[in-house]
Amino acid sequence: MRDSATGASCLALVGDSRSRNVMAFAELASGVIARAKGGDEEAFHIIFNRYGKPVLSFINDIVHNRELAEELAQETFVRAYRSLSGLKDDSRLSTWLFGIARNVVRESARSARRDERKIGLEEPESLKLATGEVLPEGAVLDQELNGKIRRALLDLDEDKRMVFSLKIFHEKSYEEISAITGHSIGKLKTDLHRARAQMRRHLEGYLGSAPES
Repeated sequence: MRDSATGASCLALVGDSRSRNVMAFAELASGVIARAKGGDEEAFHIIFNRYGKPVLSFINDIVHNRELAEELAQETFVRAYRSLSGLKDDSRLSTWLFGIARNVVRESARSARRDERKIGLEEPESLKLATGEVLPEGAVLDQELNGKIRRALLDLDEDKRMVFSLKIFHEKSYEEISAITGHSIGKLKTDLHRARAQMRRHLEGYLGSAPES
């Protein structure tokens, strides 16, 4: 049973609303990843189109800075472009991309010279983020609720914010989240439980209270 299923709770509404925008993807056509591994820029652009928005949304959930999120998402895909040949299991592409994004965010947080961050000269021309395509959930969630979600996320520590985003918004399994974050499944479950309780307290006045799942 999916841990994100919360019945009529406010977290179910939030998760379902964002997931419809983030996760509505068909499977990649057979051979796309293999072609991209071989240096086919068009094939990699297909991967970018498929996963660009969810990766960007995940990063923005963590850094709460739209401009920085764009920069870090672009760096994530530049790194992926350069190292895709090292991906051993094509079925884990999404997990691999989110893991790169997590590392990029962590490195950015440790860096005191964020403004000097540069995208390498090997960046393909196809990897351009269109202005206005940063957060896909805006079409579904009204502005007030979106603001409340952002403020509630900001109150979570990084570990809880990361597991909440990956599990609720991006519908990742605990095994996938563990691979992305490096944390044990036991810690992830504890962090998610606490994050959901904290988010529920922030949002219940807006959406109505609901029993714990």
